[in-house]
Amino acid sequence: MTTDSVSVAALAAEHGVSEMTIRRDLDELAQQGVARRVRGGAQSLLLRGEEPPFGVRAHEATAAKTRIAAEVAGLLADGEAVVLDSGTTTLEVARAVHARRLTVLPLSLQSIQALADAPRLRMVLPAGEVRHGELNVTGPLAVGTIGALRFDTAVIGCCGISAEHGITAHDLDEVAVKQAAIASARRVVVAADSSKFRQTAFAAVCPIGRVDVLVTDAGIPREQHEALTAAGVTVRVVP
Repeated sequence: MTTDSVSVAALAAEHGVSEMTIRRDLDELAQQGVARRVRGGAQSLLLRGEEPPFGVRAHEATAAKTRIAAEVAGLLADGEAVVLDSGTTTLEVARAVHARRLTVLPLSLQSIQALADAPRLRMVLPAGEVRHGELNVTGPLAVGTIGALRFDTAVIGCCGISAEHGITAHDLDEVAVKQAAIASARRVVVAADSSKFRQTAFAAVCPIGRVDVLVTDAGIPREQHEALTAAGVTVRVVP
């Protein structure tokens, strides 16, 4: 298998479900055109210019994303102003800070909904266009909203990450929003499960030196851990 391939047995063990369930899910992905079934598993058909659907990503590395989100939440102090990026991992961060005393600008409708009834949290809503399917906020109005504010921390998600290519994403409008969030924050925390080290997306968001903290899981390649640390990034690995 290539690094873009997965086996039925490995997926079943990771998610705690039967191999029959995994085979059914892989068959469905193949019908959607985002994967090719191969002996014993499947291979991704998505290249740098293509992004897996939100619904597909939401079911990937779910346990790791929950642990990453809890770690990110622990990095935030009560009273902070936080801009919360879109994506499946940052949605878990929204859920993890639900009870916290923070000021948060969420950049996706999913996170807005997750925080709508948060008892102590002050939520500021962004302007902008809602991207179909992803339900994140993009466009010049979103960039302008972010640029008019200043944040203690930007919690950023990504499509790809490496010491060589930095933070990358698929959608150009989304890249502009991420860059605005990074520019408006004193600290940049990237939340990314280790699968993001296996890919480089179409557009560059920022070089790795702009990242202060990376929170990821134990699947991070050793050479990437060493290179990121050498570049001055604090790498926090959840078990």
